[in-house]
Amino acid sequence: MTTIESTPPSNFIRHIIAEDLKANKNDGRVVTRFPPEPNGYLHIGHAKSICLNFGIAVENKGGVCNLRFDDTNPSKEDVEYVESIKEDVRWLGFDWGDRLFYASDYFEQLYQYAAQLIKKGKAYVCSLSAEEIRQYRGTLTEPGKESPYRIRSVEENLGLFERMRAGEFEDGTHVLRAKIDMASPNVIMRDPTLFRIRRVPHHRTGNKWCIYPMYDFAHCLSDSIEGITHSICTLEFEINRQLYDWILDELNVDCHPQQIEFARLNLSYTVLSKRKLVELVEGEYVSGWDDPRMLTLSGLRRRGYTPESIRNFCERIGVAKRDSIVDMALLEYSVREDLNKRAPRVMGVLRPLRVVIDNYPEDQVEELDALNNPEDPAMGSRKVPFSRVLYIEQDDFQEDPPKKFFRLAPGREVRLRYAYYITCVKVVKDEQTGQVVELHCTYDPETRGGSSPDGRKVKATLHWVSAAHAIEAEARLYDHLFVKENPSDEKDADFKKFLNPNSLEILSCYVEPSLAGAAPGSRCQFERLGYFCVDYVDSSDKKLVFNRTVTLRDTWARIQKTRQQKHKT
Repeated sequence: MTTIESTPPSNFIRHIIAEDLKANKNDGRVVTRFPPEPNGYLHIGHAKSICLNFGIAVENKGGVCNLRFDDTNPSKEDVEYVESIKEDVRWLGFDWGDRLFYASDYFEQLYQYAAQLIKKGKAYVCSLSAEEIRQYRGTLTEPGKESPYRIRSVEENLGLFERMRAGEFEDGTHVLRAKIDMASPNVIMRDPTLFRIRRVPHHRTGNKWCIYPMYDFAHCLSDSIEGITHSICTLEFEINRQLYDWILDELNVDCHPQQIEFARLNLSYTVLSKRKLVELVEGEYVSGWDDPRMLTLSGLRRRGYTPESIRNFCERIGVAKRDSIVDMALLEYSVREDLNKRAPRVMGVLRPLRVVIDNYPEDQVEELDALNNPEDPAMGSRKVPFSRVLYIEQDDFQEDPPKKFFRLAPGREVRLRYAYYITCVKVVKDEQTGQVVELHCTYDPETRGGSSPDGRKVKATLHWVSAAHAIEAEARLYDHLFVKENPSDEKDADFKKFLNPNSLEILSCYVEPSLAGAAPGSRCQFERLGYFCVDYVDSSDKKLVFNRTVTLRDTWARIQKTRQQKHKT
């Protein structure tokens, strides 16, 4: 399990637990759990819950956190999801040790608990259809109506429940409901369903069961069976807490955990609803659950995010009682901050423009020293080849530059990173399109290393790669998946209409030769361009594919954006 080196910021949940420990509640034990449903991949919102539940266990001496799969809906669950969830939790830096559980481990116990409720007169088999149950439930302002099957005797209910288990009935013909109060102001308490018939094989129990417990019934009792002390869940379950307590109180269980709710994570320019994520994947709007545009943990991992950056992000946003939307920029800041310390610097050119240095010897190649990371001198340096023909970025040259453009232009001198000062003396264009295809420059051999002996200054430093030594690669540039800050805020609108058509741009690029054989998943900073990760799905010995994790701050881009906005107005 991850070691927490510093004291995390206090919040209301940590305060509750601290007060419980002070009062020796639960005999001084702290037992939490992370209880995902194996019906999809984990996303950044789950990371917040993982960090909170496992983090609290780590912070309190002797505390433990269980990983439990709430696998009560076999029609939507799959072993693929189980394995992906395990991988994501481990990647994030946490370990459950020998405390791996499944709600399906408790199916027999849950069945017996349900029978106890029937014997107490607190549960009954209802034969209304699903639509009729909804109609009988009432509304927020009107009480519900009791089912005509609510008056069945204990013996009849037990017999029907046993026959449900034996597979004598078709799906939807009967359900087991709690007998509580159809006039309760809390709609959840209006005789909620506890078990339903579902003739679907389970990924762990096969065809042993054809009735399955509902989440609300299985969850609280699984917590109790495992001796959970603090059942921490997101805010939408606050209304369910009354049922959580009712079930445990009626069954008089030995362990009654305390349910505590906190606000779930909502991020701008994305959706985190599992239903919507499934829709994006199954509709092939993205390439899969690990598409780097998805805010799934597998997508973030493939994009180059580090587990440390995600844990730091979760700590920064804190734990609150009210829902809010967190700006995506904060998540990007967290990964940028982390990679700045650890990512080696390299040079790559995304949109190449050929540069010929006319006065540089044709057959000469120099090996220039380049720092691997100025933030960490211990990372040392590397050799970068320099020759007569180079590639620079197309955006680093303008034939007719505006006032605040300080990069290369006709007659202007700039610095090449780690190399020399060069001056543009000639521009070659495509005769048909007029597009600039090549620049001819001269260099000052006295400026090797990027400084001038006469003290003259230049206002721009450009990155480059030697054409003869460059490695051709593919760069994938990612933007927000949605163009709308909150694509789910219009209830009647299809969230997919806000998908960003420019969320992915694929470029053929050139990178310096030090990246030959770069390991899949390795991260680096393309100087001046952003942080990149070698794609571990599509990269091979024959083709390097880089996913851009996050951009660098770019003053010129902001100036350009401001100019464009002014031009529009």
